[in-house]
Amino acid sequence: MYYFNRQNWSFTAKGLLFVGAFATAATFLAEVPFIKIFGFSPLIIGIIISIIYGNTLRQKLPQKWMMGILYSTKYILRAAIIFYGFRITFQEISEVGLPGLIQSTLMVASTFLIGTFIGIKIMGMDKELAMLTASGSSICGAAAVLATESVLRAEPYKSTIAVSTVVLFGTISMFVYPLMYKSDLLGFDPNTYGIYIGGSIHEVAQVVVSGNAVSEVAADTGIIVKMTRVMLLGPMLILLSLFIVRKAKRKSATGSREKVFIPYFVFGFILVAAFNSLQLIPHEIVSAINIADTFMLTMAMCALGMETNFSKFKTAGAKPLYLACILFIWLIGGGYVFAKYISSAF
Repeated sequence: MYYFNRQNWSFTAKGLLFVGAFATAATFLAEVPFIKIFGFSPLIIGIIISIIYGNTLRQKLPQKWMMGILYSTKYILRAAIIFYGFRITFQEISEVGLPGLIQSTLMVASTFLIGTFIGIKIMGMDKELAMLTASGSSICGAAAVLATESVLRAEPYKSTIAVSTVVLFGTISMFVYPLMYKSDLLGFDPNTYGIYIGGSIHEVAQVVVSGNAVSEVAADTGIIVKMTRVMLLGPMLILLSLFIVRKAKRKSATGSREKVFIPYFVFGFILVAAFNSLQLIPHEIVSAINIADTFMLTMAMCALGMETNFSKFKTAGAKPLYLACILFIWLIGGGYVFAKYISSAF
């Protein structure tokens, strides 16, 4: 589709401005003190308000503006994932050392594999929906769901369902983890607790809230470990795309054809993270880039929400919720075991 040719550019621009207005509203709402307490990012708020719009006033939207919405779900999303690399440096990852890296790698791999296996093989879920739910729990919440959706080319409503599970169990985690620490159920010092929450809580903002509820050391360690998990988004998507390629080749051998999408934007994400590690750009500019990147991700979320109909949730049933609950229990239990023995080993 030619989004910016002579006939379509004005409609695409109007659609982009419309999505941008929702993203702006979500950004301001995220700063409201009552909402900020719960650690809801603009991405989460954006998808909530856009779903409400999509299921009420959606029919009033000029059809030609849809080009701007579709552009947001594709190209703005991929650009936002590339610039997400400015949130990470290899120096930060090295600060938590091998324990943090091992914790992140084990939790990402185990959570995604467990979620995919249980969702598809045991619960009989739609493959794409199971993978999206597993990616949201294993890596970085809503952003991971969006990135995985771009590789799987799943329908928008599936991403919305997966994100909704992140909202639910990520919110619960902000209360559960500090409560376990303060009741001395964990037996962790603040640094080990930081490794624990960084390796097992869904969203970055939720790690910040859970860490600050204990101490500054816990929050700082948690954020670095969490960003190590974010870094693993690239390798995970590359492996997933290679799996899809291999599966497509098997199908082609039997006569069926399937288009394969190589996530080139993932390589962009890794290259940007490597460039950011050189620290050639002033901190103030990097902060501004991250603010803009969050806005772009929020636009993608809003666009997905506008394309989501509640009737699709009925089709999916309660299985995604059950799967997310199982993964939440695994994140708490498995994350505890890994953090306990990794910290004692080092």
